[in-house]
Amino acid sequence: MAMTLRLHPDDERALALLAEADGVSKQEATVRAIHEAASRRLRQDKIRTLSAGAREQYADLLDRLGK
Repeated sequence: MAMTLRLHPDDERALALLAEADGVSKQEATVRAIHEAASRRLRQDKIRTLSAGAREQYADLLDRLGK
């Protein structure tokens, strides 16, 4: 599926610099950035979920340690 990406000139320059630094096309730099952002988001969500579970599981201990 094709997509047209309209960028502000500053964003276009940033993308060009990113692509040049990585030695890839602007399209590949865009795809990599999307994948990296999605991966970070999924990791952050997983960490939040695990952290909430641990806080719930060890709430009594954490409360005692906090005193």
